[in-house]
Amino acid sequence: MVFSFRRTTALLATTTLVSLLPLCGHARAADQMQIMERQIQAMQAQLTSMKKEHAEEVKRARAVLARQREEAENNPYAQRGRYIGQPRPAAQPLISVRPAKAGADDGRPPSDRADVSSWSDFQRATAQDEEVTVGGIKVGFPGGRPTIQSSDGAYALSIGLAYHEDFGGFFNSGPRAGESRGAFNGFTSNQRRLRIPFMFRYKNWVAAVTPDFGANHNDGYVGLYEGNLNYTGLHNTVLTVGYFQPRVTEEDSESSNDFFTLERPSITDMVRNIAAGDARFSVGGLHYEKRWWVAGYFTGQEWGHRNASDMSSTYYGGGSGSTVDSQTGATLRVAGRPVVTKDVDLHVGASAISAFKVACNTGSDPNHCTRSTSFGQRPEFDIGEANLAATGTISNASQVWAAGPELGLRWRRLIVKGEYYHVGVQRSAPGLKSASFQGWYGSAAYTLFGNPRMYNIKEGAFGAPGVKASEEFNPALNQWGALEVVGHYSVIDLNSNLNDANSKNVIRGGQQTVWTGGLNWYPNRHFRLMLDYSHFIVSRSNQATNTAGRTGNSIAARIQAAF
Repeated sequence: MVFSFRRTTALLATTTLVSLLPLCGHARAADQMQIMERQIQAMQAQLTSMKKEHAEEVKRARAVLARQREEAENNPYAQRGRYIGQPRPAAQPLISVRPAKAGADDGRPPSDRADVSSWSDFQRATAQDEEVTVGGIKVGFPGGRPTIQSSDGAYALSIGLAYHEDFGGFFNSGPRAGESRGAFNGFTSNQRRLRIPFMFRYKNWVAAVTPDFGANHNDGYVGLYEGNLNYTGLHNTVLTVGYFQPRVTEEDSESSNDFFTLERPSITDMVRNIAAGDARFSVGGLHYEKRWWVAGYFTGQEWGHRNASDMSSTYYGGGSGSTVDSQTGATLRVAGRPVVTKDVDLHVGASAISAFKVACNTGSDPNHCTRSTSFGQRPEFDIGEANLAATGTISNASQVWAAGPELGLRWRRLIVKGEYYHVGVQRSAPGLKSASFQGWYGSAAYTLFGNPRMYNIKEGAFGAPGVKASEEFNPALNQWGALEVVGHYSVIDLNSNLNDANSKNVIRGGQQTVWTGGLNWYPNRHFRLMLDYSHFIVSRSNQATNTAGRTGNSIAARIQAAF
């Protein structure tokens, strides 16, 4: 700008002198002096105008620099935002608070898993939530989960909690003559789940790591619930690789924070553990729309399954240091909603799962390995009690599979649902027949007050009741949260080939029936108190705790916190 000013001044002076040369030879001296004075005055006026214009330009440039410096101090991530192709955020004060949008949240509990959503969904969730901005860093609670993110939301870290503390006991459940007593406590407690989901996000790439400090049927075992990498850039699609809980069956697709009762029905827990369950190595994905849902995964071993120190564990089926050929399998679930109205929501679906190669373990002969499987279920109360229905070891198991339909219906505040599964075990040795088992359940829930259960399109299942912030428990205002009454009837049949002449084909695992009723109270979206009563009937099996058949009752309670 200075160089331009000087160059212009010199040009004017030169032009003026050149224009005066002809006058020197033809006009009188006085006339020449008058002409020169007038031109000098004109030049001076022009220079004064240019100086004024230059001063104005300097003033404007200083104002622009001052605004840029202030913006950089208040929003240090604007330059990075422009680099990654995002719109430049408007300048904000050093600390600002944006309140949540009214009616943006219906108060349903957060999931017990990492929040693996697309970047656009994540931005919409954060836009609805109360948010504090500190020097360009945003702190908020989208979906009720503490989250720190960059000003443009490209980088984010979320930390959650799924805390389930169970306590209660059994009564009138003693052994009959000749049976072992088993671990049926009159009263005890168990940290059923203590998961801390960590979600690390860069745009549509999400890493999920969730340790579980309640990873067992008894306190004192620390495990991994999930550790995986996800891509969410495709429309309503989540692609996953790593240790994960593959979504199979309607019950297993739900978050444990949404369960009707404390535990899943026995058949769905049995089916999912064939080639899915918690912390299973998985490669696959899910896709959802408003009216349909589909998910499929190739699966491998469970976390820790080849660790010799895990051999005595009852979690994830227990490990084995003698595994020389890990299990491989696959899962597939398809669901749809053929009828959706304000008062009615009809859900139909089907799930299939297979371990098409069972793990091979070496025994006394290190040159050969054997493949086997087993099934067993507790009477749907997980405080360390013994199995009553169990097959024992099924040798020469080449493949294991299960398949069956699922059905659910919501009518206003009432939900009824159920599933049936047939389980098959193909055996490879001569003279051995395939084994087959089955199971089913029917459940119902009615919301007495609060927001009723609704369909969750991302899970392809029914979610928990909700409590809006304006309806949270406060007796002084006659507000009581949400309360629902629930119940289910559950059956598994673990008997197979009972009348076969070859004793190696006979599997007497027993038939277990469980009736459960309970109440679930939600004072707000983050806490739940559950109370269940169960009555179980189990026909005789080969278990030492159930050689003559056994019945009993249990009362169980759970304190739940979800963030």
